[in-house]
Amino acid sequence: MRIFTLFFAACLPAQEPRRETIVVTATYEPLALEEIDRSVTVLPARDLALVSNTLVDLLRLDSSLDLRQRAPNGLQSDLSIRGSTFGQTLVLLNGQRLNDAQSGHHNMDIPTPLEAVSRIEVLRGAGSTFYGSDAIGGAINILTEPPELPEIRLRAAAGSHGVNQQRGSVAFHLGELREHLTFSRDFSSGFRPNRDYRNLSLASSTYYRSTTAILAWNDRPFGADRFYGNFNSWEDTKTWFASLRQGLGAKTQAGFAWRRHSDLFVLYRDRPQVFANHHASETWQASLRRREPLGKTATLYFGGEGYQDSIRSNNLGRHARGRAAAYGSLDLRALRRFSLSLGAREEVYGSLASQLSPSLAAGVWLTSRVKVRGSVSRAFRVPTYTDLYYHDPANLGSPDLRPERAWSQEAGIDWNSGGVFRAAATLFHRREQDVIDYIRRSPSDIWRATNVHRIRFTGIEATAGVRAGRSQQLDFRYTGLNGAQNAIPGVLSKYVFNYPSHSGVASWHGTLAKGLLARTRVGALNRRARDPYALWDIYLASTRGRFRPFAQFTNLTATVYEEIPGVVMPGRAVVGGIEILLQRR
Repeated sequence: MRIFTLFFAACLPAQEPRRETIVVTATYEPLALEEIDRSVTVLPARDLALVSNTLVDLLRLDSSLDLRQRAPNGLQSDLSIRGSTFGQTLVLLNGQRLNDAQSGHHNMDIPTPLEAVSRIEVLRGAGSTFYGSDAIGGAINILTEPPELPEIRLRAAAGSHGVNQQRGSVAFHLGELREHLTFSRDFSSGFRPNRDYRNLSLASSTYYRSTTAILAWNDRPFGADRFYGNFNSWEDTKTWFASLRQGLGAKTQAGFAWRRHSDLFVLYRDRPQVFANHHASETWQASLRRREPLGKTATLYFGGEGYQDSIRSNNLGRHARGRAAAYGSLDLRALRRFSLSLGAREEVYGSLASQLSPSLAAGVWLTSRVKVRGSVSRAFRVPTYTDLYYHDPANLGSPDLRPERAWSQEAGIDWNSGGVFRAAATLFHRREQDVIDYIRRSPSDIWRATNVHRIRFTGIEATAGVRAGRSQQLDFRYTGLNGAQNAIPGVLSKYVFNYPSHSGVASWHGTLAKGLLARTRVGALNRRARDPYALWDIYLASTRGRFRPFAQFTNLTATVYEEIPGVVMPGRAVVGGIEILLQRR
C-alpha cells in the first residue's frame, strides 16, 4: 500500500515553487525562465544601462560567451558560445537575424544603441530548429520593449585614450502609440597608433498595439592595425536595419526585416591605393508564425520563413542566394511537473539543397525546488561569401566549401531555494562535421578556407546566484570546455582552436547608501595553449536627482592580453561623465 501511495503522490502536482518572473522569448511562445528546458540566460540591459558602457559589458557576465575583441567598447568583436567559431553564433534583434552574409566578423555590428535595449537572452546549444542557419553554438536575442515612462535622457563622458562619448534617449507616449528615439557617439584617438575609432548609432523604436517597427543605423570607421595580419589596415563598416512585427490576432504573428551592410577595407592605411576592398551586402527576411492550442496540455507551433541575401564587391564579385524554411513544434505540459517539446525545421537553399534540423527537449520537476532537464538538437551553417570567394595577400576562400553540420546534447539540473539562492549545472557535448576554418601548413603560407572534419566539444557549465532583497545580486559562473579533432599533421588553425578551456566570472551589482548604484566584474580566462589572464572592472553611478554622475574603471590590474592572437588590447582605463534626466512624469 505504501508503494501505491508514493506513486500517487509523485504524480500529483508539486507544491508551486516561487517561479522566476522573467519571461523568455527564446522559444516559440514566451515562457517563464524556469519553465524553459534549454540552457537560457537573461541579461538585464535596461536595469544596468547606467553602469554599463556597451552591450559587450553585459555579454561578459556569461562565462559561456567568449568575446574575441579587436578593439574596446564592442567596436569589432567575434562572439563565440561554448567554443563555437564566430560564424556559428546567431545574433538576433527582436527575433530577426542580424548575421552578416559577407562575413561573421560583422555579426556584432549591432545598429541599436544600448539605451534602446531592454534585455538580452542567451540561448546556449544548437538553435537551428528555432532560427535556421548559424545557430550551432547558440544564439543571442537582443530585445527592445516599449518605454515605461515619457522621459528625456542625455549622457556625456570622457576618459582615457581620448575617449569622448555622448548618448541620448527620448521616450514619449501619444495615446496607445509609444516612441523611443536613441543615439550614441563613441570616439577615441586610440590607445596606440592606428587604433583610433568612431562609433555612431541612431535608432527609432515605435510601438502601437500589436505592431513594433524598428529603424536603426550605425557607422564605424576604425584603425585596424594587425587585425587581419601584419598590416596597418583601416576599415569602415555601416549598417542599415528596418523591421516590422505585426500581430494578426492572438495566435498569429508576421515579421519582416531588411538589413544592408557596407564594408570598406584598406590593407595599408598610409597607402590605400595598394589594396582596398568595398563590399555591400543586403538581406531580406520574412516570417509567419502561428500557435494552436490542442487542449489544456498541448500546443502546436508552426510557420514558415523566407530569406534572401546578395552582395556586390570588387573582391568577392556579385552573388545572390535565397532560402525558405517550414517548421513545426509540439509542446506538451502535464501536472505542472512534466514538459516535453518535439520540433523540426526543413530549410531549402541554393540549388534545392536542404537541411533538416530536429530537436527534442524535456524537463521534470523532482521537487518544488529542483528540476532536471535535457535536450538534443541538430544545427547547420551555410558558408558566408567571404568563406567562399575572398582573396587577399594573406587569405584565400574556397567556392567548394560545404555547409557545417552539428549535433548537440545537454543535460542539466536547476535548483531554486525560493528566490534567494539559485544554482544550476549543465553537461553538454557537440559533434561537428565540415567545420569551416582557415588553415595553413607553415607561418609563411597564406590562410586557406577549408572544411575540417569531425570536431568534438565537451564541457560543463556551473552557476550560482544570491539575491539579497531587490537591490543586491551576486553571481558566480564557470564554463569548462575541451575540444578534439582527428590530427592533421603540420596544419595551423586560425579560428577553431582559439576557444577558452576554462572561463570564470564573478559579478555583483547593487544599490549602496545614498542612491549609489555599483557593479563589478572579475573574469578569468584560459585559452587553449595560451597563458591565462584575468580582468577586473568597476562601474559606479548615482541614481538620485536629475544630474547623475558616473565612473567606469576597466582592466584595473593593467593586464596585458590578446583575445585575437596578435591584436593587443588596452590596459587600465578610466571614463567619467554625467547623465541628465531632463523630463519624467
